[in-house]
Amino acid sequence: MKNQLIGPFKQLLTMRNLPLKGALQDSQLEIISNGGIYVEGEYIVEVGDYDHLREKYSEASTVVLYGEYIAVPGFIDCHTHIAFAGNRANDFALRNAGSSYLEIAAAGGGIWSTVQHTRACTMETLIELTTSRAEYLLQQGVTTVEVKSGYGLNVEEELKTLCAIKAAGAHTSVDLITTCLAAHMKPRDFEGSASEYLEYIATNLFPLLKTEDLTHRIDAFIEESAFSVEEIQPYLSRAQELGFDITLHADQFTTSGSKLAVAMGAVSADHLEASTSEEIALLSQSDVVAVALPAASLGLGCAFTPARALLNAGASLAIATDWNPGSAPMGQLVTSASILASNQKLTNAEVLAAITYRAAHALRLADRGRLVTGQLADFAIYPTDNYQNITYQQGALQPQFVWKRGELVYSITS
Repeated sequence: MKNQLIGPFKQLLTMRNLPLKGALQDSQLEIISNGGIYVEGEYIVEVGDYDHLREKYSEASTVVLYGEYIAVPGFIDCHTHIAFAGNRANDFALRNAGSSYLEIAAAGGGIWSTVQHTRACTMETLIELTTSRAEYLLQQGVTTVEVKSGYGLNVEEELKTLCAIKAAGAHTSVDLITTCLAAHMKPRDFEGSASEYLEYIATNLFPLLKTEDLTHRIDAFIEESAFSVEEIQPYLSRAQELGFDITLHADQFTTSGSKLAVAMGAVSADHLEASTSEEIALLSQSDVVAVALPAASLGLGCAFTPARALLNAGASLAIATDWNPGSAPMGQLVTSASILASNQKLTNAEVLAAITYRAAHALRLADRGRLVTGQLADFAIYPTDNYQNITYQQGALQPQFVWKRGELVYSITS
């Protein structure tokens, strides 16, 4: 086991003692000047004054940073669709030219286009594509990434996608958290009803997910173009009976999804662009994490998630990229979070919480998201003397070093 002392840092943001829910002020952030991080193996043993730690752990190997650097917890992207093949640039062009969703789908675009490309993709190529996108996020300081299936939409292809995600995890330092989104839409080549499709998936896929240990998370898209509350509820109940956590695409264009998320005790409700004061109140009174996906708002030209109202009401807010080929192809976590901050007037503390420990909570991961004793040694090191520059530069400032589980896994000097 490697014992290391890393530092000194001009500023070390621990995210210590911050609540899981509600608004945050920047004055609540713990910022350690001349900070250091002492690591044993994969875990943080102590953070504090660098000179004190150097004296206390004199036998440890030291990684000395010469210059002005700050350290923040490794970022967590808790909602992505990066296991896909194909390109939907034409969808974006048609949407900006005024075409509707149905018109784009009729022209060969939409989710079904990505399903066809992903089905035609070999397992090996899908592993490579997923790994490459995970590595791109790693360069941004993202050390944990949730990855959904949902472009297979039958038992065989959903299994292929989830196996590809799991295999990609062996080719990247990023922790990839799999989620089954077989309830993305009813595939065009399924001859039965939406309810019959969901029954087919629950009966034939869910048991395989358990026996092959491919995921412990089930997602579903509740929307007029996907599945109704009445159609999806038995599906989600079956998932919970089998021990899966559930998360929902909710309130993107119309409301009802977040209400079901609260009623069923979902881990998170994601999107929420259409949420009103009623949905905001329900979410704030629950333990469901509200996940904002600002890049999708940009891609679709629609309203942003009412993040300010959610936080003021006492909800827990996470922010993710929603990286997908249709509505959110950006794949830039800090950029999209910074844009949401400007639109919704979020503090730096709220933004950083939303992409660290609160995002971890949306994945039920209690071992990351803060730089404190006992947490995974996941952190990003920026070449600046002021942490505010991370959001101020809206993603243009990139980490110089990224550490994952106590190992230096990315450096722009390498």
